[in-house]
Amino acid sequence: MGNDEKEKPKHPVSTSLEENRNYLKEALGVDKSFDVIQIDVEYAGKEMSMFLIDGLVKDDMLHLLQKFLAQQDEKTLKIDGLEKLIKTYIPYVEVESVDDLEKVVDTVLAGPTALVVDGFEKVILIDARTYPVRGPEEPDTERVVRGARDGYVETIVFNTALTRRRIRDKSLRMEYMQVGRRSKTDIVISYIEDIADPEHIKEVKDAISKIDTDGLPMGEKTVEEYISGRHYNPYPVVRYTERPDTAAAHLYEGHIIIMVDGSPSVLITPTTFWHHMQHAEEYRNSPVAGLYLRLVRYFGVWASLFLLPLWYLFAVHPELLPENLRYIGPNDEGRLPLILQFFLIEIGIDMLRMAAIHTPTSLATALGLVAAMLIGQVAVEVGLFTNEVILYLAIAAIGTFSTPSYEMSLANRLARLFLLVTTSIFGVIGFVGGITLWILYLARMKSFNVPYLWPFIPFSYKGFKDVLFRAPIPLKRNRPKILHPQDPDK
Repeated sequence: MGNDEKEKPKHPVSTSLEENRNYLKEALGVDKSFDVIQIDVEYAGKEMSMFLIDGLVKDDMLHLLQKFLAQQDEKTLKIDGLEKLIKTYIPYVEVESVDDLEKVVDTVLAGPTALVVDGFEKVILIDARTYPVRGPEEPDTERVVRGARDGYVETIVFNTALTRRRIRDKSLRMEYMQVGRRSKTDIVISYIEDIADPEHIKEVKDAISKIDTDGLPMGEKTVEEYISGRHYNPYPVVRYTERPDTAAAHLYEGHIIIMVDGSPSVLITPTTFWHHMQHAEEYRNSPVAGLYLRLVRYFGVWASLFLLPLWYLFAVHPELLPENLRYIGPNDEGRLPLILQFFLIEIGIDMLRMAAIHTPTSLATALGLVAAMLIGQVAVEVGLFTNEVILYLAIAAIGTFSTPSYEMSLANRLARLFLLVTTSIFGVIGFVGGITLWILYLARMKSFNVPYLWPFIPFSYKGFKDVLFRAPIPLKRNRPKILHPQDPDK
């Protein structure tokens, strides 16, 4: 704010109301957009104009503003001038005056009302905006049996409030930025100042400030693609969450949260591979139950990655199996090669998933029945697929859906297809070599200079123990060292 006042205005406000009015009318497209409203009034012998966006301004505030202005007389306005008008006569807290008409245009398009008074060299901006908003509801993809039922929404000020409700710390910072030459999208960078690493904060702010685009139509996903630096990497380097309690837990550890206006998801950074494997439900149960849930989830994730390539390897090379495990291979390979069966069912499951997303809820049950009959029963009966392929693919699919991070589950699905291809072409060497390449690929990744596979690579015994086991909260007294927190103790 202070820096803006020191800069020379690009288009200074004139003392002529007509000149200011014509500029704002043309810049805002009053005659071309029905929702851009210009109200010309005269109070106490002074002509005034108000510019606002219909639907983004509280009607009762607008009525109250006009009522207060109508109570003033010409003598009061001339003597007291602009400052008293701002401080006394406009009954609203967030009020400022600016001397740059370009800033007035940008502000009006964001929701506040601009009051232009004849003879004044500044325009009064009244932030009485309101946005269409839904109530905070529990996110569909992060449900828990026990725990909070609220979730982030599409309005950024609601999201900052939900975060502050859980972190009443004087060191919690909400830094505001705007991104997009045309969209002017609001972004908030949230962190706890005396915990988060200043270098990480600077890196995140620099990365966001370098975003050069017209707008952010896809919201937080566009921000992620700009700041990640790896455009063709399927693995996410930030974690998404719609749960305020999850975001608060990461802030306490020293992470940085990025909120984008218009999106119910916030970005957590920096993150590692293992952050995408954790779920809030693990900490909403007792430590033993939470440990069990975590281990089951890990088993599901590893099964989604390695079960199919491993079974395919044993199916085409049964000599690798000991005698008592020979039953693992298929009794009948079917009419299609096994590798083709895998790919066809993978595509079928993805088509079913996409169809379920676009199908109304009332028809979802019917869709599931049709899919079960066509893909499962009929395909096996006609000999298109074998029972074993259906079984192991179903287990892998369940493991995929049990992955807490949707982005991670998609990346693991691609990794699974890669391992299937290498195994089908090169056999044992392809299976081992594919896994080695996969690990090396992840080991080279970093999220804002934090190794992606930490604490596995580089190895940290304490960190690896915390990742593998769900420790009781009273025993977790230290923050992750890899985040370089200023305050290492909780």
